[in-house]
Amino acid sequence: MRLVWVMAFTVLAGTGVLRAAAPADGNAISRFFSRAEQPLREYRALRRMHASSEKTSKYDAWMDAWTEVKDGRFSYQIVSERGSDTVRSKVLHAVLDREQALINSGDADKGDLTAANYEFAEGGHDTDGSHVVQMKPRRNDVLLVDGRAVLNDRGELMRVEGTLSKNPSFWTSLVNIVRRYARIGGVRVPVATETTAKVKFVGTAQMEVVYDYQSVNGRPVAISERQPLTPARSAGQSGSSDDAR
Repeated sequence: MRLVWVMAFTVLAGTGVLRAAAPADGNAISRFFSRAEQPLREYRALRRMHASSEKTSKYDAWMDAWTEVKDGRFSYQIVSERGSDTVRSKVLHAVLDREQALINSGDADKGDLTAANYEFAEGGHDTDGSHVVQMKPRRNDVLLVDGRAVLNDRGELMRVEGTLSKNPSFWTSLVNIVRRYARIGGVRVPVATETTAKVKFVGTAQMEVVYDYQSVNGRPVAISERQPLTPARSAGQSGSSDDAR
């Protein structure tokens, strides 16, 4: 069960900044590639995580954790947690451990939005008029998304959405991801991730993660720029446990 959930909720790596060069022909892809973005080198953020299953509430769990990247190393500290003991220990803790191993090993760039990892193509406009860039992974990898990037009129990344290019395991048939971005402290950063996975014998499993940045690249984030964490759902207010070991 631990492997199923952790692999289903693989955390996307990278900052969403394209570092390769592209022809300056004025289209959305060129603007996306040519932006002189400041990379996200370090941060400190309070992260709220919620994992659940559509079949039963006994698989619901919540966790708040301080997360930090500094000097190329990821660390975290749990602030509070409640809900399913199994999901908390074998999913939420394990997802953070996986992210820590990925970043600390130096492999985080394998999921970056770069020309080394993706082929990009014009995708027209979304229903709200925003620009769409189609993303095709250059290899099958659980860190890469087969889908699209949505940009605003200035060529700034607003969100990435699609399916993982490789199913994490036999137990998962489909993993959909939406990752949202905003500019905080002058840097484009992920502010929320929503993952939905089809898991055998579990049904549809979901994870929601939101970030409240306290500092970005060594600078405190102004209160006006912060993204307050949304309140936890009422179902998670009281502690509970389960016996699905």
